[in-house]
Amino acid sequence: MGTTSIAIVGAGLSGLYAAYLLEQQGIRNYMLLEARARTGGRIVSASFTEAPLAAEAASNDFNRFDLGAAWFWPDLQPRLDRLVTHLGLERFEQYEEGDMLVERTPHDPPLRMRGYASSPRAMRLKGGMGALIAALQRTLTPGRLVTGRNVRQVRRMERHIELDAEDAQGRFSTHRAAAVLLAIPPRLATATIEFVPALPSALWRGWTDTATWMAPHAKYVAVYDASFWRDRGLSGEARSAVGPLAEIHDASMPGGDAALFGFLGLPARTRGRLSDDELRKQCRAQLARMFGAQASHPRVEIVKDWAEDPLTATGSDRDVGPEHPAAPAAMAESGVWRHVLIGVASEWSLRFPGYVAGAIDAASTGMSALPGLASFDAIAAHR
Repeated sequence: MGTTSIAIVGAGLSGLYAAYLLEQQGIRNYMLLEARARTGGRIVSASFTEAPLAAEAASNDFNRFDLGAAWFWPDLQPRLDRLVTHLGLERFEQYEEGDMLVERTPHDPPLRMRGYASSPRAMRLKGGMGALIAALQRTLTPGRLVTGRNVRQVRRMERHIELDAEDAQGRFSTHRAAAVLLAIPPRLATATIEFVPALPSALWRGWTDTATWMAPHAKYVAVYDASFWRDRGLSGEARSAVGPLAEIHDASMPGGDAALFGFLGLPARTRGRLSDDELRKQCRAQLARMFGAQASHPRVEIVKDWAEDPLTATGSDRDVGPEHPAAPAAMAESGVWRHVLIGVASEWSLRFPGYVAGAIDAASTGMSALPGLASFDAIAAHR
């Protein structure tokens, strides 16, 4: 059981980006532990088989659709934009040309009204946001990433930190590190990891009270042979007070398949009482009401309910509203955990908590708090 310089818990975007920044500094004595069998965390770009985009897959695989984070805004998020450019990823503007639809009551047909373009412009990645995950993963030293390891306990020893991780068969392994970066949501960390000694009460409370972005939400994607709504002068954007989809957008990939996606407006507890077949049936019926009969026959349907994902959501996340959470403190102000246990998931970002750009921001900030890396300019790593 050797000791690594840094253990990163969670291989979502923030964890992968933290590892990438270490690699840029020539630091390869780190360990990246991921509980899932895949990387990406709340970023999942699914194909027709709902398989996540693998690191070895081509980033221009157009037939993939984002079930988690999908958009970024270059004008507001230049650091993320520079990273996308540095990694050679292709981006495109969210399709918003044409009219939008608004469904106000179950008794009246949807209203067609002039659409509007987002300002600043919202962008997506070809191949889905999973292309960013795959590109970052390809930059890592082989063997540094270990999937299927769910960290259960983190212990502060006299000269190092020990992490106990459980695999899918219930077997435990122990890993040593000089410092730990937590790249999982703060609420998930306090709910699933035992810290020995206990975290300061104010820090533990702040992490526990921070809602996990995406945790109470669900997405539905319908894939079609053609974007028939565009032929009718519609943008694919819609709002509904009837549901079950509250907000709908065009999810088509340039050069790939046509698709619509929507956020489920039903609360997580209500969704949990519906079978998957019934939920899909209601979504198809709504799309037919709004976009015509052709919308009732998607070639493929994909549903991702993040509230049912135990590696994202806790029971406390089921009743959370749509607001992005305010960032809690990322580390203890004093005591044995100061500077050796640092939160770097998106929720810890002061500027973009909960957003894709927040994962980049929080990881960069967390890295600068590590002893010996305080002068590290994270932005320069991908100028």
